[in-house]
Amino acid sequence: MAQVSVRKVVKAYEGGVQAVKGIDLEIADHEFVVLVGPSGCGKSTTLRMIAGLEEISDGEIAIGGRVVNDIPPRDRDIAMVFQNYALYPHMTVFDNMAFGLMLRKFDKAEIKRRVDNAARILDITPLLERKPKALSGGQRQRVAMGRAIVRDPKVFLFDEPLSNLDAKLRVQMRTEIKKVHQTVKTTTIYVTHDQVEAMTLADRVVVMNGGIIEQVGPPQELYHNPKTRFVAGFIGSPAMNFIQGRLEQASGALRLALPGDIYFNVPAERTARYASHAGKEVTFGIRPEHLTETKNLDRPNVATMTAVPEVTEPMGMETLVHFKINGAEICSRVDPSAPAQPGVPLALAADLNHMHILDTQTGRVL
Repeated sequence: MAQVSVRKVVKAYEGGVQAVKGIDLEIADHEFVVLVGPSGCGKSTTLRMIAGLEEISDGEIAIGGRVVNDIPPRDRDIAMVFQNYALYPHMTVFDNMAFGLMLRKFDKAEIKRRVDNAARILDITPLLERKPKALSGGQRQRVAMGRAIVRDPKVFLFDEPLSNLDAKLRVQMRTEIKKVHQTVKTTTIYVTHDQVEAMTLADRVVVMNGGIIEQVGPPQELYHNPKTRFVAGFIGSPAMNFIQGRLEQASGALRLALPGDIYFNVPAERTARYASHAGKEVTFGIRPEHLTETKNLDRPNVATMTAVPEVTEPMGMETLVHFKINGAEICSRVDPSAPAQPGVPLALAADLNHMHILDTQTGRVL
């Protein structure tokens, strides 16, 4: 069993600066959890505290039911893969992967069995006699992963392992890491600032901001049901659009008034949810794919508006259209055949079935 429990954990530095502010997190056995957030949010510090590379200022961390606060890293039964591969340049791939087992006095036959098994999983068996200088960046990262796999740890810890790779190789390695987890099924905690990595890899995503956990959940839940403006804006690429507006009562119904004389009727099934904010300033949120060209207007809760594109970005399968509403930068996704040209008015449809209304003061999604 390799459940990881983080309970009321705090990391404070001299001067009273808190990098992590009393977070709670339960990670189940065999689960793949990704910590994601901007630089300085506390995600790497949290990972390093789990690994034992950073002391905990307060709180408790348990691995497999055993509290590890005072246990050194080598005795925590974890294996860590860093952003830098840290391979020994004078050793072969086999020796790099076997080195930790040699230090722990494992039998040669057992070392060979483990290295061969890890090499097979990572598809690097033909590389075992090469030295790191003869490997590509992706191959080196596989060797670093193999070095972790041979230890057969309770928990894998990944600290932004793909940051040094080019875009195409990052996509390939994401797939490889997911395949490895499906094969070895070891509890995995992965840190990244890239929300695409988080969404594609994780069973659950932990969104951190300013030393706290904003939200935890499966990728689709965070995407479709964010709880805060930070999560709504951080998860998704391009990011969710936000426009300041006002909820108003009109003809016995609730409507959203936006700058530029844009009015959207709130779907009837959402009226009760937003009724307490009638007459108040709110923030309207909608993702670019729910603000698109006018088609299928016979669907319920679809409203139209007109935009004047400032920039269009043809992406092949879609075109991104950028425009402004009262100074707010807005992005929509349209079909590549849509007549989107800078400076030419374009009719767009907002799918209000996927709208979000946020409390402007608290940033909470209503």
